[in-house]
Amino acid sequence: MLGLSELGIIHTAISLVALVAGAIALVRDKKIVWTNMVGKIYVVTTALTCLSSFGIYKHGGFGAPHVLSILTLLLLLVALLGGKNTKLFGGLTPYIVVVAYTVTYLFHFVAGITETLTRVPVGAPWASSPADPNLKIVLGAVFLLFAAGAGLQVLTLRAALRGTA
Repeated sequence: MLGLSELGIIHTAISLVALVAGAIALVRDKKIVWTNMVGKIYVVTTALTCLSSFGIYKHGGFGAPHVLSILTLLLLLVALLGGKNTKLFGGLTPYIVVVAYTVTYLFHFVAGITETLTRVPVGAPWASSPADPNLKIVLGAVFLLFAAGAGLQVLTLRAALRGTA
């Protein structure tokens, strides 16, 4: 199926669960949090997606996708620790937690869009490689959506925190 190994199929399935859970959290709660079931599903499946990625070497060895997985795992750790210790990063902790989770969601899209557009349609993929300029335009648009969403999250959180102060 689309040149995926068995591990690739499992990895893709887990990542799709993470993307759906993240979408539900972002639409319903306006943020991803560890404190509810959908957030826990997102975090666990995101971590499993990252860990399973280390066994996938489509482009010849350890590379950018693996670095993205490491960064994602680090951001999940930062967000989880910041959620447990609200003073970890001082007054910035709630902002760092919200943005860290949202960045991990962005990373899912970067990897997913890149993999999909370099494989589909079968035989004549839309993007010739991860460096394809057309792919960079799509990823740029995704980044702009992320920046707008993360900015809105920060403003909403700021207003909520000022209301409780």
